[in-house]
Amino acid sequence: MDHLDTYVTIREAAKMLGVCEATLRRWDKLGKLKAVRHPINGYRLYKVDSLKTLIRTATSHG
Repeated sequence: MDHLDTYVTIREAAKMLGVCEATLRRWDKLGKLKAVRHPINGYRLYKVDSLKTLIRTATSHG
């Protein structure tokens, strides 16, 4: 796992993408946007670079 500062929480990721946290949990379950788990508490974390890529992809197709 990279440095934790390159990841955001599910709440921060949801805000960046403009979706609710439940959507991110569903996408994780479906493999659409995989989260990694925090090594200590097990919370979902999302790589900032992956979120930015998703945003760029979505805006270039819409």
